[in-house]
Amino acid sequence: MVTITKAEYEQLLATKSEVAYLKFQLAELKRMIFGAKSERYVTPDTDQTSLFEVPTEQPIEQPKEEITYTRNKSQEKKQPLRLELPSHLPRRDEVIEPEDLPLNAKKIGEAITEVIEYSPASAYVRRIIRPKYIIDQNDEQTHIAVAPLPCLPIPKGNAGASMLAHILVSKFVDHLPFYRQRQIFKRQDLEIAESTLGGWFNAGCNLLRPLYDVLKIKILEGWYLMADETPIAVLTQDKPGATHKGYHWVYYDPVNKLVLFDYRKTRGREGPDELLKDYRGFLQTDGYTAYNDLKNHENITLLACMAHARRKFEHAQENNPMLAGEALKMFQLLYDIERIARDTKLSTEEIKELRQKESKWILNQMEAWLKEQIILSLPKSAIGSAIAYTLKLWPRLVRYIDDGHFYIDNNLIENSIRPVALGRKNYLFAGSHEAAQQAAVIYSILGTCKIQGIEPFNYLTKILSVIPDYPANQLHTLLPGQK
Repeated sequence: MVTITKAEYEQLLATKSEVAYLKFQLAELKRMIFGAKSERYVTPDTDQTSLFEVPTEQPIEQPKEEITYTRNKSQEKKQPLRLELPSHLPRRDEVIEPEDLPLNAKKIGEAITEVIEYSPASAYVRRIIRPKYIIDQNDEQTHIAVAPLPCLPIPKGNAGASMLAHILVSKFVDHLPFYRQRQIFKRQDLEIAESTLGGWFNAGCNLLRPLYDVLKIKILEGWYLMADETPIAVLTQDKPGATHKGYHWVYYDPVNKLVLFDYRKTRGREGPDELLKDYRGFLQTDGYTAYNDLKNHENITLLACMAHARRKFEHAQENNPMLAGEALKMFQLLYDIERIARDTKLSTEEIKELRQKESKWILNQMEAWLKEQIILSLPKSAIGSAIAYTLKLWPRLVRYIDDGHFYIDNNLIENSIRPVALGRKNYLFAGSHEAAQQAAVIYSILGTCKIQGIEPFNYLTKILSVIPDYPANQLHTLLPGQK
């Protein structure tokens, strides 16, 4: 029998924990490169064998019997259903008369066939013609009368509101960089320099900046926010030949359906500290430590994101499939309750009642299970890290059952961040810190349009055509979905 000292045992345990941690890191790297993105958990079927499982014994051949049956054969093949064309689309009639029609022919009806055609977007020149009149007042004085110019987004420019709206929507909704937009315009025989597109973009951002400031005030007046952050590459003079890693801090109000992007140069606590200095209410975040000790923490009650906790266990399935599976089954029960509440369109009071009745006992069982398993798991293993992460945030994780307005996770804000990730793949980086802040302005306004279900091009065209002369104390009425 081999005996080891306490120090050797502790060293062996530390080595085992380190190996488990490195295996987890390797699995995460493989997952990022080759793995599936879906986090959906499917309960494994214990009766189903592996596709590549090799039987240890030759299967015994079972006796065979022939079975015959009779079925009715369909005589007519069903025709595929045609797409129903929307009634709101304009119709352009094309009448085709029969050839060699005699004079005594009488029309008894029409055979109408509808097909969808497409006309590519095209630019046009808006000519604003203002007649001038000379008015003789007396023999010595004359007066020239001319109508004032309507409100234009760029007073001495030649880009109208719809053109600016198209450029902004193309870049931040359709993720088309300026050079691609320039190529599209060129196919329409419209030559616009990329620098001109950039200048028009800056003009549009400057016009929308006051509306962004009003949106910031409006969102901080709420009482329940979700928060998250996402990186963006930025070109700066401080790093010639390289990019600076800036961050969009995103704040989402699920009650009033507003979203705000706040660009900061770093991921430090300074961003939420400054923005939330006067905020009073609830803040739902992931486990990032920057939110733990805000200067205004006495006025802020923190909630955590159940999806982030579940993701830890989903990633730990390779490390310990049995324990990870047990945890994921409990998460699945909690999300089933949320799905019932959403599908049946319960009120906030009914949601709270349902959670107190169904979710609370699951959470109590889950907490007891976590406390039991953390003692038996290696701290640096994937399953140990998942359990420790969840227990650390447990008071915040269970707080969602106290109010029907609260959501179980932060997935809504992650959906708002998704356009930034798509944009990074297309225009790669922001040209400067100022450009990154301008992107935050547009992302905020267009993101709120998306949440409100508002068509962004028509909205921006309307806003940009009136905002230069709009009263400052009435700007809140221009916010998406506001009156």
